[in-house]
Amino acid sequence: MNKSLKNPLVFTLFILPALILFLMFFIYPIFSSLYYSLTSWNGVSDTVKYTGMSNFEKALGDERFWVSVKNNGWFILFSVFIQVPLIILFSLLIANVKKLKGLYKTAVFMPSIMSTAVIGILWGFIYEPNIGLFNKLLGVIGIEPVYWLSDERFAMLSILITNAWQWTGFYIVMVLAAILSIPGELDEAAAIDGATGFQRATRITLPLIVPIISVVIMLSIAGAMKAADIVIVMTKGGPAGSTEVMATYMIKYAITNFKYGYGNAIAVLIFMFTLVVTALYQLLFARRNERIEY
Repeated sequence: MNKSLKNPLVFTLFILPALILFLMFFIYPIFSSLYYSLTSWNGVSDTVKYTGMSNFEKALGDERFWVSVKNNGWFILFSVFIQVPLIILFSLLIANVKKLKGLYKTAVFMPSIMSTAVIGILWGFIYEPNIGLFNKLLGVIGIEPVYWLSDERFAMLSILITNAWQWTGFYIVMVLAAILSIPGELDEAAAIDGATGFQRATRITLPLIVPIISVVIMLSIAGAMKAADIVIVMTKGGPAGSTEVMATYMIKYAITNFKYGYGNAIAVLIFMFTLVVTALYQLLFARRNERIEY
């Protein structure tokens, strides 16, 4: 057996299936998108006309495209500066629960395994102007109904809240696992020395889970850049394109309007923007978070 594993042919046979799948579903689609982004093609006909960089020039000169870029930016900012602090807070609270900890973990994780379509419809009822929960609560204190999904001032915020509700539990489980892996002796020693719960959380727990927080932020950024399904279900990019994101902008042109070449150009831009944002985060912040040994 050991002699077989030393044979390069055996290694090749083991990695060949995975390599074929990687080439088929990752490498080939990337190069295919790059090729079609330089063409004018409707996705159906046999005629593929080379147009050079005109698709990219059109996209970069389109005001609606930049609105979609801005909305993806709102997704990132909301995730990093609002969702992540809440994830850390709830993780710390659940970690210190003595009873029914499993119930709390299951409850917060439940939304992340639900279909986005179901969540979109559920929150659509919550945001409903006449019978929705939010407007009922506002009515109790005398505030007029708010048209959450049809008012440009509130539509994007409504989607951000819904998206955060869906994925917060998934990240809480990750952070909670990191907290529970910290040796209890560290917390006990700090308690004996007179440290309060807040001091133990901020000076012991948080510094030790910085690596996993960095991973959560990275995943949040990546998820924000590819957000599309929740927007499609709840507003379809409306009202008046105010909730359009890059992915829905791409879908609208590539599939709905049969501008497949232009849609691929948008896909390439999404890939490039995501690469730039994640690379900047890695260079400026993530690489500073060294691995912690207990």
